Amino acid sequence: MARFDHTVTVTSLDRDWFEECAKAVLDTVDSSRARGGDGGPTVPGIRLLKGRHLRPGARYEITSDADEATDALRAAPSDDLIVVTVREWRRATAIAVEQRMESAELTARLTARLRTPDRPGALDVGFRMRNPGGGPLQRASGRAGLDLPAWWAAATARPGSLPPARAPLAVRAKHRLGRARLTVTPRPAAGGVWEVGVTLTVRGRSLLRPVAALALFFGQVPLRRAFRSGADRAAARWNEVLASGPLPDAGDLRAELLRALAD
Repeated sequence: MARFDHTVTVTSLDRDWFEECAKAVLDTVDSSRARGGDGGPTVPGIRLLKGRHLRPGARYEITSDADEATDALRAAPSDDLIVVTVREWRRATAIAVEQRMESAELTARLTARLRTPDRPGALDVGFRMRNPGGGPLQRASGRAGLDLPAWWAAATARPGSLPPARAPLAVRAKHRLGRARLTVTPRPAAGGVWEVGVTLTVRGRSLLRPVAALALFFGQVPLRRAFRSGADRAAARWNEVLASGPLPDAGDLRAELLRALAD
């Protein structure tokens, strides 16, 4: 087993702002329609294939631009397209969707469920992917969980408080050769920023564990370097986006989304 720890400093987000903007996005989505459906403004790049818009069972085709779709595109093989299915859409309780993608190089299935969307609670994501022409070594699966109330609690904890028993954000991945687990935990720091602790744990599986252990032994230094570099790049990108200008309020965001749909 190998374990890597790193801490990055990022600009903090205001919880009220985040939740107001999340609600604005959902309001805009609720007022929209997909090509082939009824309702408000059409969402570019999305065509309703089956069911009613934003109802359980609704199935959508994701294209580069639905407004430019042609008969030839409709006749294209389904494995060149991404299909999204609504499994649940109740803003008071949960929103759940499933995405499937098939191509010559990749077959993937992703599920996502957000509890209490109007005041975002826990987000659970699962994935499976494989190379259709490959063997067991070209398959992977995993799950990710983000407990938003726990995140906000950790991000606003008093100085000296004990860290949460469980990380608010955890990602697990499984491969024939091994398993990996990534955890992310914020804590408040001076100057209104967050210090975010990131931990990656990697271990081999079953009969292949000795092989994986040997690979980790010799590859631990470059893996640690890559892990820290990736965390630093992600933090830098986050800070760059938040520093690029004043954040829009919920009303401005809603207006911008509606303009984008109108265009």
